Amino acid sequence: MAVFSRWVRPFTRQAWWPRPGNGFDIEALLDAADAQAAPVERHIWLIRLLDWVRRGEPVSGMQCVVRLLDAHAHPARRERVVALLAAVWRDTDVAALLSDFGFSPRAAFLNELGERLRGRVLPQSPETNDLAVLFGLLFSDADDADWLAALDAATLDGIGALWQDALAHDATPFGDPQRAPLGWRDAFYDAMLYLATQVRAIGFSPAFRGRMGISVSRDFDVVGADPNDGELGGQGDASTRAAFRQLTHVIERMRDHALAIALAPSPEAAQAPTATLLQEAQYLRVLLDTCAEAARGLHGHLDTQGISVNLVFQIDQLCERCRRIALLLDVVLAPQPGPALHRLVLTLVTIGRDRRSVRALFSQHTSQLARRVAERSAETGEHYITRTRAEYMNMLARASGGGAVLAGTTFMKFVVLSLGLSPFMAGFGAGVNYAVSFVLVQWLHFTVATKQPAMTAPAMATKLADVHSDEAVEGFVDEVAHLLRSQMAGIVGNLMVVAPLVLGVQVLAWWVNGRPLVNAHEAHHVLETLTLLGPTLWYAAFTGVLLFASSILAGWAENAFVLHRLDSALRFNPHIQAWLGEARAARWSAWWRENVSGLAANISLGLMLGIVPVVAHFLGLPLDVRHVTLSTGQVAAAIGTLGLPVLHEPQLWWCVAALPLTGVLNVGVSFVLALRVAVRSRGVRVTDRARLWRAVLRRLWRQPGSFLLPPRSLG
Repeated sequence: MAVFSRWVRPFTRQAWWPRPGNGFDIEALLDAADAQAAPVERHIWLIRLLDWVRRGEPVSGMQCVVRLLDAHAHPARRERVVALLAAVWRDTDVAALLSDFGFSPRAAFLNELGERLRGRVLPQSPETNDLAVLFGLLFSDADDADWLAALDAATLDGIGALWQDALAHDATPFGDPQRAPLGWRDAFYDAMLYLATQVRAIGFSPAFRGRMGISVSRDFDVVGADPNDGELGGQGDASTRAAFRQLTHVIERMRDHALAIALAPSPEAAQAPTATLLQEAQYLRVLLDTCAEAARGLHGHLDTQGISVNLVFQIDQLCERCRRIALLLDVVLAPQPGPALHRLVLTLVTIGRDRRSVRALFSQHTSQLARRVAERSAETGEHYITRTRAEYMNMLARASGGGAVLAGTTFMKFVVLSLGLSPFMAGFGAGVNYAVSFVLVQWLHFTVATKQPAMTAPAMATKLADVHSDEAVEGFVDEVAHLLRSQMAGIVGNLMVVAPLVLGVQVLAWWVNGRPLVNAHEAHHVLETLTLLGPTLWYAAFTGVLLFASSILAGWAENAFVLHRLDSALRFNPHIQAWLGEARAARWSAWWRENVSGLAANISLGLMLGIVPVVAHFLGLPLDVRHVTLSTGQVAAAIGTLGLPVLHEPQLWWCVAALPLTGVLNVGVSFVLALRVAVRSRGVRVTDRARLWRAVLRRLWRQPGSFLLPPRSLG
């Protein structure tokens, strides 16, 4: 994505405008300001002006522009620029900038993703009457927010004076007598009304109502509600419903009071509407806080009801719109709106910069989903971590059972290959073989060692929440030791059963049938493909990626199961109850809720191990899979076919040497990827990383055996 963005960047910024060079005359540009020019010409003039400001040091460049527009030194030039600014304000939709800039036109994650991708690839035209579009063209540089924030007070005052003169340029602002009393503030009230309408629409959408318990009742009189009746002081659905319903009405009343102040014949006559306006403004802030808090509270429901990326996106959109209304409110209420306007512009520029980033969209709105997936994996991963000697021995026994099942999987793979199927069907058959075997391991409560890391990493990440104390660091080291011991038990249990069992079956086949189950051609092919001298290690690392991907798919499937309430549907759906019976439907519901994650992980992993290499080969990609337990079984099968003479072949020992490294890469890659997702999704910043590693190395130096076997004191 970074390379792609660098390639398209010249086409999405103003690189295609005529750019000023070192000899560019800023005074000539300022003198060329023409309020009577076509709107697109005025917009291009503004873009060129800001391009010149950015050319060198932006702060000094803006100071130079303000100095060249001094009212006493250059009155004619200033008048031309002021007239152009007034024309831009008059002929563009200001409320669109204030209410729409930075927000998706449709409250859906995929729509926003499409908008950002189009914005990065397709150039925008300055021929527009939408000030939001023009604003994005004016402030398109990633550093704009920094130099705008660094402007000194004198420069800001100069810019503010320019705009003040521009807004007062016409006797009746912009030719509309009905808008004249409020002047430039009228656009701000319109923008607040638009934003409040969108907030209320999101708040009353089905997804929000179902989680917040909001329902529209006819017995609640919004228009006649008293801001001081204390209705929002309580808790529960009524106060939340009141907040969303009253937003637009409060803003409309505020505009009426502001209009009354503007039309008041004397300061004394304006005192009463001023007091009421401030009272309504305070009430509006309470409403905004209530709406935003209700939306943020949905994150707690997402943990139990499942997470939808679209819903997380809408929550963020609602909270951002509430913050935007608060910013606009600060501007319209300020006696001297300059500082508030500066904060607003900085906020808009920052939002514009963030909205151009596709990576920011993913990291922001998928973090909740990633966290929930990681937490669900962490719950499962706790079962794979042994902390006592009894648990260690139990893990060893369960891993031995898993090795026995995978011994059968090894022979079934040779059977599938011997059928002479097309490449895709052979890969699909191998994938079904793996998937059935992994599901059987799950149902028998056995263990496959390489599936552990992607599950145990999120569980270990929870220990990183607080590593500032020595006790917390030692607790993390203990968790690392528990994890490595568990991995060792799993791998040893798998391998110490799969190799002897496969070899024993081959010997039995020789004794019963006079020939092995695997022919010599297949045995030689195994030794040629699994050797350390080939791309085995690369394939083993890629297999670790697939192992990690299966854990992500498992968490996603369980989240979708909860989000769509399939457990409730299985239990209470009338047709399912009529088919299964009430008691059986309840048992099926509980069984699926408990096993959906494991089934998704095992089936997806099995199918990926079989199908992905075939698809990669079709696409010409150098990708294949090397699973340590299955590879060990295949090597044992080859030895059983070729007999004792193969022990003198160096090719065999290159394959044997590759097995431990294959296991390390299977486990290591999947663990690192899962730990990275878990840590990032929880927002954990591992600033004490060096301290943690020192503690782990110290434990390894003093007690190396603790990483292999549980202490006897743990029983």
